[in-house]
Amino acid sequence: MNDPGLADAGESPVWRRTLWTMVAVQFVMSIAFGIVGPIMPLFLPELGVTTAAAINLWAGVLVSVTSFVAIFTAPVWGALADRYGRKLMVLRSCAGIGLFTALMGVAHDPWQMLALRAGMGALAGFNSAATVLVASQVPERRLGTALGWLSTGQLVGSLVGPVIGGALADLSGSYRNPFFFAGAICFLAFLGTLRFVPEHFVRAEVRTRTPLLQSIRLLTRGGGLLPVLVVMLMAQFATMAVQPVVTLFVREMLGDRPDLATLAGIAVSVTGLAGVLAVPILGRRGDTIGFRRVLLISLAGAALFTAPQGLPFGYAAFVGERFGLGLFVGSIVPAANALVGRLTPVGQRGLVFGLTSSAYFLGNTLGPLTGGAIAATAGIGWVFGVTAVLLAANLVWVWLKVPEAPAP
Repeated sequence: MNDPGLADAGESPVWRRTLWTMVAVQFVMSIAFGIVGPIMPLFLPELGVTTAAAINLWAGVLVSVTSFVAIFTAPVWGALADRYGRKLMVLRSCAGIGLFTALMGVAHDPWQMLALRAGMGALAGFNSAATVLVASQVPERRLGTALGWLSTGQLVGSLVGPVIGGALADLSGSYRNPFFFAGAICFLAFLGTLRFVPEHFVRAEVRTRTPLLQSIRLLTRGGGLLPVLVVMLMAQFATMAVQPVVTLFVREMLGDRPDLATLAGIAVSVTGLAGVLAVPILGRRGDTIGFRRVLLISLAGAALFTAPQGLPFGYAAFVGERFGLGLFVGSIVPAANALVGRLTPVGQRGLVFGLTSSAYFLGNTLGPLTGGAIAATAGIGWVFGVTAVLLAANLVWVWLKVPEAPAP
């Protein structure tokens, strides 16, 4: 795999091997995450959850608990990455997630599943570990392009994963087999990282004793990190708020029909497909026009394409709006990560990317709950309107508070 934006005969090829390996590993791990999500509600009856209300409740709890636990553990793992190595944290995350995912396939009641999902959250933080590993090796002037490709690997994996999970379940006649498969490919990601990713790690000098004290010190010393974390939190919150209602909104538009699941799946996946096309381009542009400007462009485009989604323009228009959203929304996180990388000393990037991961997980946890509450009280269309307002508010916040990163 090669890219003109990464080509430079005068640079060492070692960082490129790290980048493309981590793109592949990010792809595999995103498949593993995507496999289990869609089949979780279908698996719950085998765990003794039988009523529709109980299935909806448990499905929401099981999805949210992983991100909720990861909010608190991600900064700890980030600080340990600065002490003991970033590659070690990627290996730890791949192995831990693979083990807990495989064990889900032998769970016999929802409480066991809850414990395993919480355990996976405690060992999670894969995205931040992969990000800081790449950011610690890629030349500063290639940072935006590299993180754009890393995000693309995640997007493609998240598109492929649900399809693989559903196909495995249907072909094997078991909802347990996808968990075993997901665990197995996590261990393949572990082996790929172990074999192909070099790291000559120099331990950072730590002046405070706990990750919490380090976190407070980093966020309160200025330099723009706190505003960027707010961007990460609000962007993910706004993105995830609409996830629970897309299928319901398609049904509201089209009614019950035999191909409803397929049409809803298209409406969900088209956003990721657009991101696959756009994220590497905007990531590369961030290296030339600045990541703050990419953030402003991404937030503006995301707000403009989200606002009309709740209006009754029909299914084709809705899919087009979702595609337009994907051209912009997928670039918010890699642009914010690139800003964080430029604003943070190399020796403290593990801790800071752990903090951004906590903000990301907090948005993941609160977004779906808030979107569902808005849909239940005010109507599904209002979810898109509120989300557009949040994205616009985030745009104003970036304009006022987020500085441009210094040139490498």
